[in-house]
Amino acid sequence: MAKVGKRYQEIVKSFDRIALYEPLEALSIVLTNANAKFDETVEAAFKLGIDTRRADQQIRGAIVLPNGTGKTRSVLVFAKGDKAKEAEAAGADFVGAEDMIAKIEQGWFGFEVVVATPDMMGMVGKLGRVLGPKGLMPNPKTGTVTLDVTRAINEIKAGKIEYRAEKDGIVHAPIGKASFTAEKLLENYRVLAETLVKAKPAATKGQYVRSVTVTSTMGPGVRINPAKAL
Repeated sequence: MAKVGKRYQEIVKSFDRIALYEPLEALSIVLTNANAKFDETVEAAFKLGIDTRRADQQIRGAIVLPNGTGKTRSVLVFAKGDKAKEAEAAGADFVGAEDMIAKIEQGWFGFEVVVATPDMMGMVGKLGRVLGPKGLMPNPKTGTVTLDVTRAINEIKAGKIEYRAEKDGIVHAPIGKASFTAEKLLENYRVLAETLVKAKPAATKGQYVRSVTVTSTMGPGVRINPAKAL
């Protein structure tokens, strides 16, 4: 069992880890205990009653959080001609085609999000084995394969996040920073929660939202009552 520090042990004593809290109360507890020497990321984790082995129960998408994530991510855009110029004008950090593919093949990963125009996907597809495992492969479902590169870049810079159900039906997503107020985190949390509820597959049976936990980078999880997840 991993050894935990005195700071963590003290935090755990400050609230009931078995109790189920309402969202705002849970987020307030997380903020109270997020006292690391850096601005911790606050994350929400939803355990959903889905079978991700079935194609009709896959959950994946992207949303723009109303208060952003507290972090501006660097964007690489694969585009040519006018679309490349549009991407540069919209504030993309890196824009290119064959030249960028060559850099990535040589081990460069100085970016956090990848956007591509549809005509570039035949070329970008060759990078699937290196971009895929890192979660960087452009995908139409998340709006990162598009002709509207300006909108894609603006949304990413404004705080767009991607979400995806893992093998056990768990969705992890950042909802802000410890420097946010609890109210701003709550607004971001609600958008994510409502999005996941609306994405409920018709084939699911039984309780859909099984558990919800919020936590900060260096803190323990605080449980939210699934019945009051919204």
